[in-house]
Amino acid sequence: MSYKAVSTVFPEVFIFEPVEQQGQNGMVNFDLRAFHAATKTDFQFVQDNHSRSSQGVLRGLHYQIQHPQGKLVQAIQGAVFDVTVDLRRSSPNFGKWLGIELSSANGRQLWIPPGFAHGFLVLSGSADFLYKTTDYYAPVHERCLAWNDPAVGIDWPFSSDVVLSSKDAAGKSLANSECFE
Repeated sequence: MSYKAVSTVFPEVFIFEPVEQQGQNGMVNFDLRAFHAATKTDFQFVQDNHSRSSQGVLRGLHYQIQHPQGKLVQAIQGAVFDVTVDLRRSSPNFGKWLGIELSSANGRQLWIPPGFAHGFLVLSGSADFLYKTTDYYAPVHERCLAWNDPAVGIDWPFSSDVVLSSKDAAGKSLANSECFE
């Protein structure tokens, strides 16, 4: 295996960091057996997605209320500040967030299980962002948590205005969002 799982403040969320192996010209980007062992799940991935965004673009915070998706995310070019928010009302971490930098330089991946919202801010001139999902995209069930909800209090690393899609600009506050039980 050429990556290791690192625990986070959320017991269900993991950072996968690459491990250099001497004598190899590449690395394993994903190994389902290692993923299952680290996350203690049996999730299967059904869809791979690729988005390209320019600096200052903020995507999210997205989730699907029905057909919830687990996501394994990474930046393969450029850098992003990646954020996940626990939206499970029964969780002791409900409404709390985690943010980490994902970049082509650090090679990190982040596992975000179903029940969490996800978004990212592009830090570099542009970024290519890949994510595997455990369920198919279902636009009718997609929801958006407001990226700047003071009740969540995400500390985004930017010094200028962000660029939002109309969907992301219309995100709802945590108090007004449909959440998971």
